[in-house]
Amino acid sequence: MPEERPPFPPFSREDAEKKVRMAENAWNLRDPVKVSMAYSEDSRWRNRAEFFQGREAIVEFLTRKWARELDYHLIKELWTYGDNRIAVRFQYEYRDDSGNWFRAHGNENWEFNEQGFMRRREASINDVPIQKSDRKFLWGEGPRPDDYPGLTELGL
Repeated sequence: MPEERPPFPPFSREDAEKKVRMAENAWNLRDPVKVSMAYSEDSRWRNRAEFFQGREAIVEFLTRKWARELDYHLIKELWTYGDNRIAVRFQYEYRDDSGNWFRAHGNENWEFNEQGFMRRREASINDVPIQKSDRKFLWGEGPRPDDYPGLTELGL
């Protein structure tokens, strides 16, 4: 039996919103292996200026990322969807090892295979320095609680 990761394309709005929240929740766990399982074995990525392919490369990338982006908290929001593609906007907050805080603003374009795995991820991201007092993503470790506001509700 082949691997599958529902919901499957073509996506309804409800399916697309579910995929977005599943991705957000997984990334907020900061477990590179778990996150990599949402992507096809040969998934192609562009993250900022890095280009790579495959689950092993995804795990290596995320391991490096979360070693330098401490106290990482992410919120994703559906931008649009169609057939086997979803576009999201997102923001995340993190601090570096010197205690400097940042809010990263980005957009991702996702393409999925028939089994529901993401086979392509294109991410454009910009970091903005913020004061610790300007943070808005203040829940504890792990996924954002269901009753915690999203980007739009936070005025972002």
